Amino acid sequence: MEKISNFINKYKIELIIFLFSFLFSWWLMFATFSYSNGEMQISSKAWSDFANHIPLIRSFSFGNNFPPQYPLFSGPPIKYHFLFYAFVGILEKLNIPIDYALNLPSVLGFSFLIIMIYIFAKNIFNSKAVGILSILFFIFNGSLEFIKFFLKNPVSINSIYQIINNRNFISFGPYDGSVISAFWNLNIYTNQRHLALSYGLSLFIIYCFLKFNNEKRRNIKKSILIGIILGISFLLNMAVFLITIIILTVFLIYLNKYRLYIFISLVISGALSIPIYLYMQQGGSSFKIIPHIGYLITNTTLLTFLNYWFQNIGIHLLLIPLGFMIANNKQRRIFLSFFIVFAIGNLFQFSPEIAANHKFFNYFMIIGVIFSAYFLVWLWKKIYFIRPLIPILFFFLIFSGILDFFPIYNDYKISLSDYPTNKDVSWIIKNTKPNSIFLNSQFLYDNASLAGRKIFLGWPYFAWSQGYNTNLRDNLRKQLLATNDLTFFCKITRANHIDYVETGLYNANDLNQVQISQLMESDLKTTYQNTKSGYKIYSINSNCKKYDNQ
Repeated sequence: MEKISNFINKYKIELIIFLFSFLFSWWLMFATFSYSNGEMQISSKAWSDFANHIPLIRSFSFGNNFPPQYPLFSGPPIKYHFLFYAFVGILEKLNIPIDYALNLPSVLGFSFLIIMIYIFAKNIFNSKAVGILSILFFIFNGSLEFIKFFLKNPVSINSIYQIINNRNFISFGPYDGSVISAFWNLNIYTNQRHLALSYGLSLFIIYCFLKFNNEKRRNIKKSILIGIILGISFLLNMAVFLITIIILTVFLIYLNKYRLYIFISLVISGALSIPIYLYMQQGGSSFKIIPHIGYLITNTTLLTFLNYWFQNIGIHLLLIPLGFMIANNKQRRIFLSFFIVFAIGNLFQFSPEIAANHKFFNYFMIIGVIFSAYFLVWLWKKIYFIRPLIPILFFFLIFSGILDFFPIYNDYKISLSDYPTNKDVSWIIKNTKPNSIFLNSQFLYDNASLAGRKIFLGWPYFAWSQGYNTNLRDNLRKQLLATNDLTFFCKITRANHIDYVETGLYNANDLNQVQISQLMESDLKTTYQNTKSGYKIYSINSNCKKYDNQ
């Protein structure tokens, strides 16, 4: 008992942080996705992203998706890092309910990231206070969003009420035209469930090299293991894999003692990831230099560049360089290794959507805020007369993050009827093969997608952002659904390995839905029909046999 008591006394701060990280992560993930009475309960702010993730999960749990294809763009090899969602799908296949199958890895991943931020900060600066502040700065972003909030809602006796009852993010750039990015709040971790785990794993890999000792044989074994883990992480998150490779490559310059070990890990990770990359990126890469340089900035000048980043990271823009200036030589080298990631994010584009570069900046700021935290702790210790100002400075470093917390806390959930409550999904699961492909007439949360089957084209934004030719595919989809030529219909559906066609009641207000040819509906034999909803499924095999040889 005495040993346990001594252990608790020695590591009580760490134990509190571990407990906090787990409890906060548990609330965050289950608050945004749950399951009740045969229905998925999805946070409204996660609704669009989960329309991408749920079909991917189900393609592994209810479907047959090996070798992997993107279930919302059937046919070509998948271009998306699918490992996290494949793991979730396997858990569901093992009869773990989907909310736990998705939320438990999400909780562990987000907890792992928080813990790694603390460990990284504490060890770099030998300060628990720096570690604790770094966690708070990570959770509560330091943008200048609070200024925009009070411009819309002038300070009054109702201000606190307005803050704690707010349901909408104040800034959501570039999607709402705001300069301040949508990617600073916790929404990116509730929506992109694989992101926290990939960041945490990257920090862990980098931290391992910083803690290497002089035992050559053991270091070589560690390097081989790290190389394998890093190589596999390519399928967890390609952008974070690239970030980790960049930082370790820079480490080769100044970690003289450990160059051999880093090199071994890089070679092994490359040997594992490059063949996968070449397979997944068939048809070309989206890599290019950003024409205007500066992420989402247009008409880039020094002033517009500084203004953009000052609005997005706030006072951190000043504190990070100050923390760098008072740091020692080793700490500065670590920072510069991560700063290259920030520079690359402003110079190069790695996917069709430039906004996806946010991963580079979110990652850099994990280290950036550690240096801000270090500077505040240094001020507190070294310059006593400034101490009364530090709590004020701290408040404005987290205030925007507090404002961004309540829209997540107050968010409502949208119910999505699932198997077995949804009879249409149930029929598909029971009566079609797991590797079946459906020609769909709707996009989001299609019945076939919920059943784990692949569809011809889901919401085009998802597939477009990964580099697929969605315009060509969508035009073909519309032609097939609207054609009166059954010979053409059968020929093209066969050529694209489509097994079923699904249609529903035509909604004139749904601009994404295609009105189905009346002639086709009268000529094709219905395989399944829901008379209440008007949802129908047609088997290509049973309807196209007489056209196959024409």
